[in-house]
Amino acid sequence: MLFSQKSQGYFLDFAEHAVFGARTSSMEAPFVVEVMRECPAGDPGALAAMLAQLQPKKSPTGYLHATVGLYPPKRVVRRHTVEPKRLREPGYFAEICTQQFRIEQEAYALFMVNAADGSDLEAVKTPTKEVVVCGMANEDATAAQTTLLEAGVYPERIELGSVATLGAVVSCLGQARSKSPVLVLEIEADAMHSFIVTAGGVEASRPIPQGLNAMIPIVQKELGLKDEESARRLFFSNTFDFTGMGPQLVKKLLKELQSSIGFYEVQTGQSVSEVLTTQLSPKLQWLEAAIASALGIKPLKLEQAAWLESRGITLREDAGANLADPRWLGLFALMANYNASDALVAEEKK
Repeated sequence: MLFSQKSQGYFLDFAEHAVFGARTSSMEAPFVVEVMRECPAGDPGALAAMLAQLQPKKSPTGYLHATVGLYPPKRVVRRHTVEPKRLREPGYFAEICTQQFRIEQEAYALFMVNAADGSDLEAVKTPTKEVVVCGMANEDATAAQTTLLEAGVYPERIELGSVATLGAVVSCLGQARSKSPVLVLEIEADAMHSFIVTAGGVEASRPIPQGLNAMIPIVQKELGLKDEESARRLFFSNTFDFTGMGPQLVKKLLKELQSSIGFYEVQTGQSVSEVLTTQLSPKLQWLEAAIASALGIKPLKLEQAAWLESRGITLREDAGANLADPRWLGLFALMANYNASDALVAEEKK
């Protein structure tokens, strides 16, 4: 009896500065990653060309059916301590949103998961106190779906890229048997999302309302440039070595980060020893070293190859991936099926 081959899988991770895509030999691991591509964000032509490389022969529907990771500006990824007895109380969640997160529940699509393992709170008899509230503004969700369809992408599943990435980092730390807390940063144009994670889950979170754009006036002042636009072009051009200016550029961000880290270390008695930045373009990778140096910690080097292997994910040699680049982690995180792969690993050890 002949069995039909599983459909190929497609994964797209829409970060702020770039879009990452991949085609896999099937939709769920274990599988082989056959092709990986990257294109600039906000460039419809470049995206169309990349999608054509991933799927040379269009599907009957005319759409590329994919699992999609998004990083909307108004995303919510916040760790919070709840009162389990009040979880089913009408108005309790709205109260958390208004008082703690300063948002209106009705304007967002939100979900609560266990901060340790990402499991659904509604699926357990005894809810945990430590949760991660995640979601996005309804207007961002609507806009994203419209943009995807216009680009020829039908999202089979949409995930918050931040949540998927944090899950991957937690899994990587667990596999490496790491016991040290890690600072994970998503630095964008107008904001920064800061997280402290361990092999035991998401330990702390903090959105910081300033990002790369806050550094432009400092560049203008320090270099004596005539206007901010000139400073912006130079900052993002990779034609000038900003390493020596690093401490000045990250000074404001450091105050916020030191506050978060200090509070966490006092509360837990554990020291944050490493930092991982997942959203920086290659031209700005020097910022991670500047932040690490200023905080007195070191950049985290993830063993992505070993982690992917443990998830049942194999990369074809000519796929086009750079495993030393942390920007690909969000895409890999969309591929990982933790329950299935954990069972696979356990079976292999027998």
